[in-house]
Order: sequence, then C-alpha cells, then structure tokens
Amino acid sequence: MARKLDVTIFPGQGAQFRGMGRGLFEEFKDLTRRADEVLGYSIEVLCLEDKERRLNLTQYTQPALYFVNVLHYFKAQKEGASKPDVLLGHSLGEYCALFAADAFDFETGLRLVQHRGALMGQATGGGMAAVVNLPVARVTALLGDRDAGGVEVANFNAPTQVVLAGPSEALKALAPVLEREGATVLPLPVSAAFHSRYMRPAMEAFERFLQDVPLREPSIPVISNLHARPYRPGEIRQNLVRQICSPVRWVESIWYLLSQGEPSILEVGPKKTLTKLVDQSLAAGLPPSFDATQVDALTDARS
Repeated sequence: MARKLDVTIFPGQGAQFRGMGRGLFEEFKDLTRRADEVLGYSIEVLCLEDKERRLNLTQYTQPALYFVNVLHYFKAQKEGASKPDVLLGHSLGEYCALFAADAFDFETGLRLVQHRGALMGQATGGGMAAVVNLPVARVTALLGDRDAGGVEVANFNAPTQVVLAGPSEALKALAPVLEREGATVLPLPVSAAFHSRYMRPAMEAFERFLQDVPLREPSIPVISNLHARPYRPGEIRQNLVRQICSPVRWVESIWYLLSQGEPSILEVGPKKTLTKLVDQSLAAGLPPSFDATQVDALTDARS
C-alpha cells in the first residue's frame, strides 16, 4: 500500500493581487507590525490598497507574497490543517517552504526575499512567455533544433506548460514557430528574464548577501526547485543562489512526490495558482523516462 504524504505548497509571483491577505493582517497583528519594521513601509496598505501600483513590481511583490503566504500558512495551522510531511514552493514560494521547515526565522526570511526582490528588480531587458498545450519535450526539442536567440526554459510547470525566458525580440520570433505546433504563447508582464542566465548579476550579488545570513537545516523535508529532490545537508545557500539563474523544475518535483507515495497536496496562499498545474502532473502520472528507482527515499518527517 502506497504511503500517504501530506504536502503543503506555496505559490510564487503571479499569485499576488490587490486585496490579498484581507482579514489576516488584523488577525496576526504582531507579525504585521514586525513585517512593517523590517520593510520600512506598511505591508497591509501595499496589499490592500496599492494606490501607487507597486504590488506587481518584483521588489514589492516578493516580500508581500512571502508575508501573505506565511499568514495563510499560520491560518491553516490554526484551523487544524495537518502538519506537512513535505513542503515545496514555486520560486519565491520556496522561501515560504523553508520558513515553514524552520530553516530561518520570520524576519530573516522577509529580509531575504526583500533583498532578492530588489536585486531581481534591478534587472532590465528580456522577458518571459508561457507556452501551453504543447508537451515539454517538444518545446525543448524546438529550442534545440533551431537558433532560439538565447531563449531558454525558466519554468517546467506541467507536462504541457513551460515558461520561456530570454531577449524580448527572440521570444517574439519564436512565438509563431511554437504556435504552428499547436501551442498557445502568452507573454508575461515581467521586466526581465527571471530564472535564466540573464539573472547572473543578481545571483552573484545575492550570493554575497547570503554569506552572513544565519540558516538552519530544514526540520521537514523541502523539495528544491533546483534539483526537484529534497534539500540535503549543507545545500541551502547554494540552492537559493543558483535558483535565481536556474529553471524551476516544478513538474519533476510533483513526479518525485508521486514516486514516494500518494501525495495529498494543499496549496497555501492568496489564490490557487499551482493547483491546476499539480492536478495535470498527477493525472499524467510518472512518465516512462522518470526512473523512480534512481531517486533518494524521502525522509519520513513523522518518525
């Protein structure tokens, strides 16, 4: 009989909206006060009013979404949600997963994502586009078969959804090629090519920042975006640094969970942006190319 796994997942950028967190700021007043002290502005005003239209700027999105995700997690635990056996988050959401696994305290996590967002917000040029309704293998084959102009896969989200990153003109040129194959190509409203080689300056600056930040080993297994496997001892710094320039291996992370048992997955955040992606991966099942005998066994968080 397959082992049942309680899994909590946290969304990343794209889940934010004006009004997110309504009711939670009042319920968690002390955390809200502490967040304001770290950030130097009112997180509640940013999330609920956003009069200056900053919420979709990555330097504000990242700390705001981290905070609201954490509030939703505390709310779920307060209401009796099962303690997770496994945690994972998509891009920025991975910081929420690490916080829930006690890898750092609340303020440290908030400072990390504030600095990460500021560095990524300084990147300019390039863009991103979602490609849906085309198998991942076909997308990567097309990128390899032609001069893609520096475009690379930034997110492997589901069996038939990836996000591409690269120079804006190259993305535009690639779109009709993908559409002729039956794909739908959706440009994303971002200012840079996140999770790609073009984020190297941000990655190098973040690596310097991380050197003096106190970090602990996760107390609950956390699946890394970088490897789609649980964090191993001593990996936190290198994983968080390399994550900035590396693709998010989300679909493979879900396949890893399938290889370990029967995952019951709870998305914790302002809206369910990941649940459809997860459902697609679960419905497709493990692909023949995924050799479950060659992966590390998941540590039993309940033992």
